[in-house]
Amino acid sequence: MIPQTLEQLEQVRKECRTMVHKRAAASAGSTLVPLPGTDVLADVGMLMQLLPAINDKFGLSQKQLDGMDPETKSMIYGFVMSIGSKVIGRMVTKELVVQVLKRVGVRVATKSVAKFVPFAGQGLAAALSFTAMRYVGNKHIDDCFEVVKRMIEQREGLPGEPLSVSLKEGSRHSSEDEEKLDTNAHVKP
Repeated sequence: MIPQTLEQLEQVRKECRTMVHKRAAASAGSTLVPLPGTDVLADVGMLMQLLPAINDKFGLSQKQLDGMDPETKSMIYGFVMSIGSKVIGRMVTKELVVQVLKRVGVRVATKSVAKFVPFAGQGLAAALSFTAMRYVGNKHIDDCFEVVKRMIEQREGLPGEPLSVSLKEGSRHSSEDEEKLDTNAHVKP
């Protein structure tokens, strides 16, 4: 269910940040396996569980959105598109996770290579893994938070609500304003 107040929304964000921190620590631990590529596979698997869990906490999973009325769903997808998220309200697949990981691709590639540098490499790989997982998770949390915040603001008429002025009304005001500007331009002090 979508949080109904900003306080509930903030609580969901805190819970999700805790989930991300735990998964990031597990991701760092997966670098200890000395087989090439196992850490990246582990990251993909973890993100395939983490991202839908975050969607679900915010009330933005595909299943939850499918159960909403068309107007609410349309509003949510509008907010999602304006943010540019590829994960909110969608089925999280391996391909989608790989696409998300490409955003932090340099870190992932460096992590895989760093594992094989003697001594410090394993620590560097773990740090990079933790950072990459935390970045992807927290970015998704921020996107979900923003979508729900906009919904709450839209519903409550808080600042941030999109201005809805008809084109006819808006053009009337602008022509009146132009007349005032023209009149003021001809007045000499």
